[in-house]
Amino acid sequence: MHKNEALQTYPCSGIEHLKVHGRTTGCLDPVTLFWTGSAVEFNVKASELWIEVESGYDQYEPWISILINSVPVSRQMLTAGRYWVCVFRGMNENAVKNVRIVKDVQAMSGDPGCYMQIHAVKTDGEFVPVEAKPYKFEFIGDSITSGEGVVGAKSEEDWIPMWFSAIHNYTAMTADALNAEYRVISQSGWGVLTSWDNNPHANLPDTYEQVCGLLAGAKNTALGAFSANDFDSWQPDVVVVNLGTNDDGAFHSPGWQDEVSGKIHNQRLNDDGTYNEADLAAFELAVEKFLLKLRTNNKTAHIIWAYGMLGIPMMPAIHRGVDRYAKRTGDKKVSVFQLPNMTNETIGARSHPGVLDHKQAAQELTGYIQGILAI
Repeated sequence: MHKNEALQTYPCSGIEHLKVHGRTTGCLDPVTLFWTGSAVEFNVKASELWIEVESGYDQYEPWISILINSVPVSRQMLTAGRYWVCVFRGMNENAVKNVRIVKDVQAMSGDPGCYMQIHAVKTDGEFVPVEAKPYKFEFIGDSITSGEGVVGAKSEEDWIPMWFSAIHNYTAMTADALNAEYRVISQSGWGVLTSWDNNPHANLPDTYEQVCGLLAGAKNTALGAFSANDFDSWQPDVVVVNLGTNDDGAFHSPGWQDEVSGKIHNQRLNDDGTYNEADLAAFELAVEKFLLKLRTNNKTAHIIWAYGMLGIPMMPAIHRGVDRYAKRTGDKKVSVFQLPNMTNETIGARSHPGVLDHKQAAQELTGYIQGILAI
């Protein structure tokens, strides 16, 4: 086997022009990628390149996608341990390649042992600057925004990381279309007020101000997941909130009992199948409160509440919550946008939106954001 004697190893902190995407603690030795769509990116003029990864999990393994010059060329499971992965070899040593190593799976709130890190890069070339993008977008959502069901046959029903994708996803597609850097804060099953099964602790707003506060376990504590997020270091131009689907699910699920207090939490339907007014009002208040928190931390961003890929039953309540926030605060930079509903043709695995639905959503959302930013 031919061995490349010119390969040199660089710790992440020693890579000039390294760009880290996604919320992070700022630590580069190693870089911990918490959220889906998080990535390391660099431009390198070389014939060969390897990355040193570290992965751990109790149940749900991380996956990565490798993009070269913005095109996905490889996708793989990261088994537990610390080891080298070849990104490319035998390429033109004089050509600059843009390389992005993307975490393809969401942060796993249900697996305290799940983590992913990048320690170093080994290459026979040199690093050159990465061009800055003109916009920054943040996407907040649930399984849809995590890309659950984008990969795999329509018949797949296993809840495993293999069926998630950060790449074939409306978040990445929208950001790419508008030449924007982006971040994703998302978790399957979670909502604005409760999860799909009425768990009031499984909501995105409560942990939004931490780096990755929905995780658990000593390992993630040590990695800084629960540290306060540094909002000043990354201010988005647009925040897209795609939540409400699981809040609707809660109305159709049994109550959730708190093991500590014994209290039962339940979003209820009336006998005629309509939403209980008091419970619906609690959801609307949660929408309003989350918008206040988003504005506190994202001073100048346009906030878009986008909803609809799995139906629009909560749309009237979302409109009321957003309108009430806007009237009380006078905030002119907040709006509601309806996303295209999944069909029999656009469905993916696990009864979730497939690639076609994500493409449709990205196309429509891109047009809407273009109008807002006057691009």
